[in-house]
Amino acid sequence: MQAFLLTLLVIVSLALIVVVLLQSGKSAGLSGAISGGAEQLFGKQKARGMELVLHRATIVLSVLFFALTIAVMKL
Repeated sequence: MQAFLLTLLVIVSLALIVVVLLQSGKSAGLSGAISGGAEQLFGKQKARGMELVLHRATIVLSVLFFALTIAVMKL
């Protein structure tokens, strides 16, 4: 059981790394760093299309990662 969970954890970890690297940056440069937080806070930049899929995949994979990590630690 532990070997299966470790294998699944490695697969989820690699998938999470790939999904995070595929996402584009939300802001560029110093001006984007200053105004980027306000735009994200007030929701002016809505994720659409592939960005939305990558965002949801990141959430799902991160929850799986933490759950699998806790499960492996408990065994």
